[in-house]
Amino acid sequence: MVTVRAPATSANLGSGFDVFGVALNRPADVVHVEKADETTIDVRGVGNQYIPEDPEKNTVGAVARALDAPAHIEIDKGVRPASGLGSSAASAAAAAVALNELYDRERSNEGLVPIAAKGEAVVSGTAHTDNVAPAILGGFTIATDQEITQIETDISVVVCLPEVVVSTREARGVLPERTTIDKVVDTVGKAATLTAGMGRGDPELVGQGMHDTIITPVRSDLIPGYESVRETALEHGATGVTISGAGPAIIAVCHEQNQRAVANVMIDSFADHGVESRAYQTEIGGGAQLCSH
Repeated sequence: MVTVRAPATSANLGSGFDVFGVALNRPADVVHVEKADETTIDVRGVGNQYIPEDPEKNTVGAVARALDAPAHIEIDKGVRPASGLGSSAASAAAAAVALNELYDRERSNEGLVPIAAKGEAVVSGTAHTDNVAPAILGGFTIATDQEITQIETDISVVVCLPEVVVSTREARGVLPERTTIDKVVDTVGKAATLTAGMGRGDPELVGQGMHDTIITPVRSDLIPGYESVRETALEHGATGVTISGAGPAIIAVCHEQNQRAVANVMIDSFADHGVESRAYQTEIGGGAQLCSH
């Protein structure tokens, strides 16, 4: 048996829609694989009742097919589905790394990213790499069709996850088809600022670069209390706040000493809008890790 842990991720980060992503130290999925004549899947953990175990409909089934690596696959879900924290990407990334090891496919971690993205396509309809890239490689990643750039960095974050469900398909359905050149220029500038901040390990620059005037404003309407949660977090030490992935999770960048205060006020602010939530005080961390073989 091979066991791999893969982290939750946060994609977009405001200005980097479908390109930027970060690995979070927690939560995470753990996947166990054993060779078999045909692929079977067992799912347990948070939200397992919403995840199909049919290999044709599960992200890890697509990964097993892509690697020609049939296996019995057990998924321990630590990342809630429909959370905006790369739940399907965590499972797909862990399965890709585990099956690559189990069958000695000798793919590099970079080579496993498009394999794991095939699993993402089962959920979102498109093989996006913005979540699976950091889930496998760790750190901050810039993922395009041509290449993936990875930057190791040490930034503290708080992720607040409300008890609200926003599907990836729903979140993509509200995206504007057109925008203005002024908004494009502003977004490019913010994305460049965020990238520089990641390279320097500077939460102030990262926070400034998270502001987005194209995607976040329309998606925020899907999250009850978003503006209040964002403003309250900024008032209590967050340097930047935006929607994590497609939502409903909200990610706040901050200095380590402000994590507890930011986490508490985000939970309280959601509660003021009648929404229960939980907060993870975490940081940008490593990618998928082999736990046992």
